[in-house]
Amino acid sequence: MKLNLERPILFFDIESTGLNIASDSIIELCFVKVFPDGEQRVKTWRVKPWDYEKECQRAINPSAQAVHGISAEDLADCPTFYEIMDDVVEWLSGSDLAGFNSAKFDLPMLAEEIERVRRYRKVEVDIDLHKKKMVDVQTIFHKMEPRNLRAAYRFYCNQELENAHAAEADTLATYEVLKGQLDRYPELKNDMNFLANFSTMQRHVDYAGRLVFGENDEPVISFGKHKGKTARQVYFSEPSYFAWIDNGDFTLDTKRQFANLKAQFDAEKRAAFQERKKSSETEIPKTKGNTPFEVLGGLFAQEND
Repeated sequence: MKLNLERPILFFDIESTGLNIASDSIIELCFVKVFPDGEQRVKTWRVKPWDYEKECQRAINPSAQAVHGISAEDLADCPTFYEIMDDVVEWLSGSDLAGFNSAKFDLPMLAEEIERVRRYRKVEVDIDLHKKKMVDVQTIFHKMEPRNLRAAYRFYCNQELENAHAAEADTLATYEVLKGQLDRYPELKNDMNFLANFSTMQRHVDYAGRLVFGENDEPVISFGKHKGKTARQVYFSEPSYFAWIDNGDFTLDTKRQFANLKAQFDAEKRAAFQERKKSSETEIPKTKGNTPFEVLGGLFAQEND
């Protein structure tokens, strides 16, 4: 079934140095961009994993290398993510997103690389992944047929997936699986809004899930001593918690979302203070003079009448 698209949808897959979003890096990135008229474009990068704090190539976890087969030597002459950033942003612009298990890993990892460029290279990157629709094909698959990508490809496409765990093969297979899911399940609407909502297990404020949307879309902390409390409650009871987050071992995206909330709450507090100040000023009785000394003098005289 051809996808019913109002704008392009970008399927993507990532291979990385490991599974820790905060401390690992992308080493291979593939985009498959599908346009409303059916046109399909493919772009794959090999990326030198870069540690911006130590200014050196990041090591690859042996367990990760055993899966994807990419070594540090394979990447020695490849560009860093910073060097391909402009191309990545251009591919992302104007597109919805889709992937296999991408909401839990690939999307947070991509966001983390972008945040590293923002923080360590001081570059304003004109992209906000949080505002994009995201269709996670794995979530649809697990809701309908709880298995892995190889089984999904066999089940929906009646073919064996060759070269699994290569970014391009996995990405192209993911695109074919989504089309197969739409063919098989009439209850699935061929609509990006429906698919994005259907493939979302829980709505997170940040990709790591440290903040989730609660009642009335109020951000709620999902871990630690403040688990279950709204970010607003914690801000007004323990504002130092936000500084602890910023200095802690959290992803840069998590820190950014907490910082955005802190800025919002700071502005609300200033506005409330100004409103109280304005109200108290209107309650001061009129006096002949306008200087602080004359106002205080008038108040003193009234108290002694």
